Amino acid sequence: MIVYTVGELLRQWRHRRGLSQLDLAIAADVSARHVSLVETGRSRPSANMILRLADQLRVPLRDRNRLLLAAGFAPRYAERPLDDTALSAALDAVRRVLQAHEPFPALVFDRRWNIVMTNRAVDPFFAHVAPDLLRPPVNLVRLGLDPRGLAPLVVNLADVRAVFRSRISRQLAAAPDKELTAIYEELLNPSPEEPTGQRVDADVVIPMILRIDGRELRLFSTITTFGTPMDLTIDEIAIESYYPADPESAAFFTG
Repeated sequence: MIVYTVGELLRQWRHRRGLSQLDLAIAADVSARHVSLVETGRSRPSANMILRLADQLRVPLRDRNRLLLAAGFAPRYAERPLDDTALSAALDAVRRVLQAHEPFPALVFDRRWNIVMTNRAVDPFFAHVAPDLLRPPVNLVRLGLDPRGLAPLVVNLADVRAVFRSRISRQLAAAPDKELTAIYEELLNPSPEEPTGQRVDADVVIPMILRIDGRELRLFSTITTFGTPMDLTIDEIAIESYYPADPESAAFFTG
């Protein structure tokens, strides 16, 4: 196992963001010489300086803890279960969002796309899924693309796979993750013979089209995250809310 110094880790994040030492120094309002000294280990940064640089590098909270540990400091951001009493206000907000979105589907997933919570409108879709895919942790990517999951219901599966691929590629570019990389390689690696999928010029966003009981449902989604979280669990969850893209799809849910 390779153990990196805090300077080496900061340099990796700087390269990942495509910044020079001068770029980072200007953004963080420090000298380029100081950034160089920190990266080469000739200067030991304070915890506040590490977080200052990490903020400009858009380092996720989990990795900020790793930076602090590498420099000999205690982690700054706690990780609690979502049902922990300290997160009760946040959990209540999530529940309110899910419930308020009914009768349309909404769910919560974590940084590895494991489903954390859903509203009741999601339940009918799970009836079409093989039971082993519903054993926790239920992964949203696998659920959507596995032939025993929702894939047989998805009319424009190539489009949906391309959306997953794009979102997870951006996520991995922002913050590498071994487990998420494994999911990408298992389910999203493009093949030469893969169809490109159809595009509808009139669509503002690419909808997910499901065929259920002989009816086609067109849905698009939005993502909601917490602003300025100070807990790893809250930082890493997202709420995906699905909306009908036409009156016929809306009638399916409201009826």
